Amino acid sequence: MLDIKFIRENADAVRKAIEVKREGLDLDTLLAVDKEVVALRNQMQELQTERNTTSKQIPKASNEERPALIAKGKEIGSKMDEIKPKLAEAENKFNDLMLLVPNIPDPSVPVGTDENDNVEVKKGGKLPEFSFEPKDHVDILEANGWAEFERIAHVCGSRSYSLRNEALMLEMSMHRYAMDVLMEKGFTLTSAPAFAREAALVGTGHFPVGKDQVYYMQDDELYLSGTAEVQLNSLHTGELMSEDQLPILYAGYSPCFRREAGSYGRDVRGLIRVHQFLKTEQYIICKNDPEESLKWHKKLLDTSLEIVEAFELPYRVIECCTGDMGSGKVKMYDVECWVPSEQKYRETHSCSALHDWQARRSNLRYRDKDQKVQFCHTLNNTAVATPRILVPFLECHQREDGTVYIPEALRTYMGGREFIGGKK
Repeated sequence: MLDIKFIRENADAVRKAIEVKREGLDLDTLLAVDKEVVALRNQMQELQTERNTTSKQIPKASNEERPALIAKGKEIGSKMDEIKPKLAEAENKFNDLMLLVPNIPDPSVPVGTDENDNVEVKKGGKLPEFSFEPKDHVDILEANGWAEFERIAHVCGSRSYSLRNEALMLEMSMHRYAMDVLMEKGFTLTSAPAFAREAALVGTGHFPVGKDQVYYMQDDELYLSGTAEVQLNSLHTGELMSEDQLPILYAGYSPCFRREAGSYGRDVRGLIRVHQFLKTEQYIICKNDPEESLKWHKKLLDTSLEIVEAFELPYRVIECCTGDMGSGKVKMYDVECWVPSEQKYRETHSCSALHDWQARRSNLRYRDKDQKVQFCHTLNNTAVATPRILVPFLECHQREDGTVYIPEALRTYMGGREFIGGKK
């Protein structure tokens, strides 16, 4: 959410952001509703002032004057009663439209329509070379008895999976390694419930537009969350923090859920696009300073790359264009890891800076050193999301004898083993 004063004074910049981010918002409608709300509020204030003046006059008035003043007070009250529902309707419409206003992208962000216009900014690691016909991740899992797809789909529906034995240990080891890295860097490890109230999803910007992607538990009025960012972003809602408390660094571990609405027929094989997954999320609340945000954005990205490099995976970093970065983002990078069976990179991490866009929606504030109340800046990035990262991991580290290589960084969590799987 942007400040309405900023929107009024920078309408052209906001209109441009709506255009390059391909948002379905008519800014002129919002500005017209804003004027209506201001006008109705002014009318209410004028009438309230007039009613207060009249009320004060009644006790002092003569018997002859008093009936007229009482009648005038009732007339003013009737006018206010007529305006109240109009104001409430206008305010509701205004609030709904404000939730659709996108953030202003950084001037350095490439302008584009979709993922095809994203810009590669870095590559790392070496693409694997195989002297044999490599398998895809599903064949590797099934050959080693590491996953169940068909039976679990009968029980739980499509795009479900069940990891077994070493594959499950590998998944857990990835999260444990990421948590150790983050704790060493000063993050507070935090487990997050799977569900959240609607206000929390509005606060992060996942609602109102993304409701079709979220599972809803109607009887409890709760939603299954797609990332711990949702819960972490609302932990300090309504508090007035001090600048000395910032930055706050959270590493949120949680089960995550996504309906994948609109993706029918895409990536139906294996672990790429599933409904339930586990994620360790990096989340930062910092002071309202673009330079401070930029510093933490880089550190979040560097931390993800440190983890990917420890997993010895070939990767690339892309800067997302305006049309692919999301409504609230000021700047966004994706980390993609190489999937040999598809001969392409697949997104495994998403690193976003949002300035005060989420904080305004969630009421995240602090008092700076000059005693001025400011909205915080927020940032987030994946540390590890499984099972998706298992796809490039298994495929890149497979060996001809059917085993899978375990990088040194993960061996402590895998009982010291350098290889898993293969013929028993």
